[in-house]
Amino acid sequence: MALRISINLRLAMIASQVIWLSACANLSYYAQAVDGHFNVLHRAQPIRTILAHPETDPKLKQSLNKIVQLREFASRELKLPDNLSYTSYADLERPYVVWNVFASPELSMKLKEWCFVQVGCVNYRGFFSQAKAQQYAEELRNEGYDVYVGGIRAYSTLGWFSDP
Repeated sequence: MALRISINLRLAMIASQVIWLSACANLSYYAQAVDGHFNVLHRAQPIRTILAHPETDPKLKQSLNKIVQLREFASRELKLPDNLSYTSYADLERPYVVWNVFASPELSMKLKEWCFVQVGCVNYRGFFSQAKAQQYAEELRNEGYDVYVGGIRAYSTLGWFSDP
């Protein structure tokens, strides 16, 4: 009995070490994601406040009004949650909030998956820096993947926080 507990304990320790070591490989990725997200939150302002400001650029007002209408439609007609997601805007002084890296093995239609603790698996890897996204894309190309980097104007925290 004691031997069985000892073996189970060792297996549990080995399994936890494998999980932690695989998470360590993603440490710099997680750090840039947390830093980038907090930068967005720091710069964010409620859309209604921006719309009410008389000096707001008319093109920006038009875009933000469309977002308000889309959210109202989604809540009313699609019965999506009427929460704080997409009720704020952050001027990041760049065209995209994140750049997503998509990759597939050469001549394949199946995208590479990245899995994260607590979040699950996704078919892309998002970066708040275009340079870091391009650098990662080059690493994947060197491994033989076909790679595409695309700019994304809004992103989801997959339900963990209110989406900015």
